[in-house]
Amino acid sequence: MLGLLAARCREGSMGVAEMGSVRRGATRRRPRVLILASTFPAHQGDGTPEFVGDLASEVARYADVRIVVPAVRGAADEEGYRGAIVSRFHYFPAPWQDLAEGAIYENLRTKPSRALQVLPFFVAEWNATRRAVREFRPDVVHAHWIIPQGLISLLAARRTPTLLTTLGGDLYALDRWPINRVMSRIIRHARGVTVMNQDMRSRVIRLGAESDRVHIMPMGADLSGIRPATHQDRREVRLLFVGRLVPKKGLAVLLEALRRVPEEALWRLTVVGDGPLREELRQAAVDLPVEFVGALSKERLRDAYAGADMIITPSVPADSGDQDGLPVAMLEAMCAGLPVIASNLPGINEVVVDGRNGILVPPGDSERLASAVTRLVTESQERAAFGAAAREVASKHSTEAMGRAYYSLLRDVATQERP
Repeated sequence: MLGLLAARCREGSMGVAEMGSVRRGATRRRPRVLILASTFPAHQGDGTPEFVGDLASEVARYADVRIVVPAVRGAADEEGYRGAIVSRFHYFPAPWQDLAEGAIYENLRTKPSRALQVLPFFVAEWNATRRAVREFRPDVVHAHWIIPQGLISLLAARRTPTLLTTLGGDLYALDRWPINRVMSRIIRHARGVTVMNQDMRSRVIRLGAESDRVHIMPMGADLSGIRPATHQDRREVRLLFVGRLVPKKGLAVLLEALRRVPEEALWRLTVVGDGPLREELRQAAVDLPVEFVGALSKERLRDAYAGADMIITPSVPADSGDQDGLPVAMLEAMCAGLPVIASNLPGINEVVVDGRNGILVPPGDSERLASAVTRLVTESQERAAFGAAAREVASKHSTEAMGRAYYSLLRDVATQERP
């Protein structure tokens, strides 16, 4: 994978007018990339994951970028965003419009009545995408998530080459009949597909993608401004969890594990993130030294990394089948020099090397997780060695490097012949 990324990065530094000139004859101009997504912050620093925006801002160094996303509370309908233009579409009466406030699949699970918003959402996104294609005339569409954005690209921008990115939740949770038949059609329509790990690549190929068009290219982590963790000499070791409070993040397993840690191993856990399981998890943490701080801005999250001694990523497959691909927060924490305790899941185990930069445990195994926590809480030298190795690995996943790689692939997708 690193060889592919290096090649993509070198290519991304080449001339940026090629995409447009190939598709539109002799005219030389900056290429145009239309990005479709469903998770996007109302404004920078509001605590919503910014991986789509981070990647878009890097691609905007080389191309004109327009981003089409659903409206969320507190967001302008159209605005500039770090070199790109964001257009937001409304899909339901404002008092009840909340399907895209966070993760769509999880929102539907926690409040089934939101299903009433699904059809209006599709219609509104179809209209917004058609309008963007007509007015912006993109050279290529970058659709994040197979459903809904990949489907919308197929229906509303079928004549424009599409790069499809699956982050895991859609591919794992929806890979069942008859939805997988729809996903297969979407995947076969795309000129290229990017995935977060080898397991996802195999699944996409089984759904009909040509193997040479499926690329392992994780989302980049914004490593700018991340400071090395201070690792202060203190009585309690500071543990950090970062993620939405939903089943697949595995915080319930971590809280159960922490009750098994011996009393002489002193620790304190900070939980960063919000979600539908917040109150349930707060109750599970009663009498434990755990602080829930909610979703944090990017700057405050960097402070949390700098003040921690290790990060714990206890991801598990949810009952729906959904699971993490490669958590960006874990990469950011590794860049700060934090050792990792994480579940042995595809994607995670391609970055965390057991015994080198962290410890891998079976997903959902609270006893093994407790042993790993006890080990790193009591072994400061091992924490330091793992942290140094973690920083080296994370530096290869910056948004700058991934932005160049994605731009190069977008350019290839825009200029290749339809099969």
